[in-house]
Parts: sequence; structure tokens; C-alpha cells
Amino acid sequence: MKNLGIDQEALVEMFSSATAKQGETLRTAVRATTLKALEGREMSLKNIREVLDAVTKAASTGVMGNSLAGADAEGLLDKAVAGMDSAVLQAVEAQRVALEHLVGQGVDVQQTQLKSALANLEKMEDLVFTSISKAAAGVGQPLQGPWDKVLGGLKAGGTDSGTKAAASAQEMLAAARSAARDGRALGASAAEELMKGYAALVSGVLIGMSEGLRRQPHDADEAPAAKPARKR
Repeated sequence: MKNLGIDQEALVEMFSSATAKQGETLRTAVRATTLKALEGREMSLKNIREVLDAVTKAASTGVMGNSLAGADAEGLLDKAVAGMDSAVLQAVEAQRVALEHLVGQGVDVQQTQLKSALANLEKMEDLVFTSISKAAAGVGQPLQGPWDKVLGGLKAGGTDSGTKAAASAQEMLAAARSAARDGRALGASAAEELMKGYAALVSGVLIGMSEGLRRQPHDADEAPAAKPARKR
């Protein structure tokens, strides 16, 4: 398993000794671990995919080694997915904030890097599902059944991060078009210069949001999704 700044041994140990009653603790721990791995990294689809792959495999390894009475494999895996989705939701919000700033500065909808950033947001739903699915597929028995049920529920209900990402992409596209119609768009070279700082801006926003969450005395949902959160 790749490291990617993730303490995989700690995750494995946590899931291998967890009971169903500790589900919310697991979700919070997975969210924090996933966020930490994403912080400071370029918010590319490849990097997000690698982080989700590593966290999924660590959680699966831990659940496979859990022999405690009353351990619910499906429930534990579902909390792992919920934690990853919650972390990606935070990353999506960081991208939305960064794009909102750049569009407000006049980056045009025709700017290639802006188009790419919006396209990546629209791919987030599929990215989360396929990344976790592929990682889970390599685990094999005895978790195939539990993973099939968890992934079936995820596919049917969708992800909070994917829903938020799709809505954010459409919101930013509309804002950029409005700016262009109103004559507020920057020239091509100026817009390109602004977009060069997009990755660093996203990372800075994400780190700031994460630090804010860590200062909170209680665990709270970090960003409102475009739909009610799925029941876990």
C-alpha cells in the first residue's frame, strides 16, 4: 500500500479493533486522515484517486482482521466510505471557493484551465465511486459481500461530494458566463496568469478549512451538501 502521507497502520489497527458502536469515531478518523493526505497536494483527479485507494485498502485490511464479537463488517466499511466522502466534500468546497475567487476576478469561461477545473468537478461523483470500487475489488473474500452491499447503496444514493461538485461546477459556469456578458472578463494572458495559482489557492483554502474543523470542540459536518446526507 502506498504511503501518501497516510498512517495506514493506524487505520488498520483502528478498524481491526472497532465495534459497531464506534462507527462515528471511525467516520471522523477516516475523514481526518483523508483530508490530511489531500492537504498540500495538487487537487488533481489522480491524487484524489490515489488517496481514496490507500484509505479503502487500509480500512479493508483492518476489517478483515477484526475478530471481535458483534463486529459488523458492512457497517464498518460504510463508515469508512462516509468518512472519505466527507473529506472529498471538503475538498470540493475548497475548489468551489477558489473558483469563485478567480471567476470574480474575471477569469473567462473560455479559459482552458478553468474549463478543465470545472470538468474535473463534474467527474467527482464517478471518481469517488470508481476509486473505492476498484480498491475494494482487490480485497476479495470474505469482504466481497459486505463491499457489494455498501457499494450498491453508494451507487443508488450517490455521494454528497459528487452532488456538491456537480452543483458547484454549474454555479461557477453560470457566474463566468455572466461576467463575460457584462464585460467583466479579463484578457486571455491575465486570466492565464491567475489560473496558474489555482492549485496553490485550493490547497490554501483546504488547509484553512481543515484547521478550522480541528479547532472545533465537537465533530460537525464541514460543508452543507446540495442534498441531505445519506443515513449511515
